[in-house]
Amino acid sequence: MDKFLEIKRRFEAREDKENAAAMSKYMRNMFVFYGLPAPRRKEVYRDIIRSDKKERAVDWSFLDQCYDDEHREFQYLVYDYLLALKESVSFDDIPKIKHYITTRSWWDTIDFLCKVIGDVGTRDPRVRDLMIEWSNDENIWLKRTAIEHQLGLKDKTDVDLLETVIVNNLGSSEFFVNKAIGWALRDYAKTDQKYVKSFIDRHRDEMDSLSIKEASKYL
Repeated sequence: MDKFLEIKRRFEAREDKENAAAMSKYMRNMFVFYGLPAPRRKEVYRDIIRSDKKERAVDWSFLDQCYDDEHREFQYLVYDYLLALKESVSFDDIPKIKHYITTRSWWDTIDFLCKVIGDVGTRDPRVRDLMIEWSNDENIWLKRTAIEHQLGLKDKTDVDLLETVIVNNLGSSEFFVNKAIGWALRDYAKTDQKYVKSFIDRHRDEMDSLSIKEASKYL
């Protein structure tokens, strides 16, 4: 079975043109949609992901086909697939994920792909230096990935790394970077409010008001 063609057939059979137009409008008409909300979308390829997960091997050729398709649901499939098989993703696979991060880029894919990088980082210390490198990159989506990749790690968070990648981006005028800074600090405040408050106090003059607002939510 050609997995890509089978899933494309399933998507097309479930297409909701009215909802597709609404979803595209919400995303500033940057992407084409089949119009499937998340639960229906995931039903389409649940069996494919389950089968590949048993094999404990990522089918990168299949994912490349998906990411090349113009329909946004296929990019969502890629991050759902990688999150499900994250234990099978290694540091050597990160260049492939970087390609996805820097292709058809927008917050709706970055904010999930970053979690795959974060999981690799809990197993491979080489991710640390790479995230510092990405935090200084000109590409805003690599910056956002570096800032957000530890979301949800709680007490496993490398706080020194978190501070480094954020400080590297203080003074930015980019909305998606400043939003990411606030989101990363807000998330870590669930684990250590004292640290987040201290960070804001130390860097208030350099922080964008959006970052401060987001970071202060749980303080």
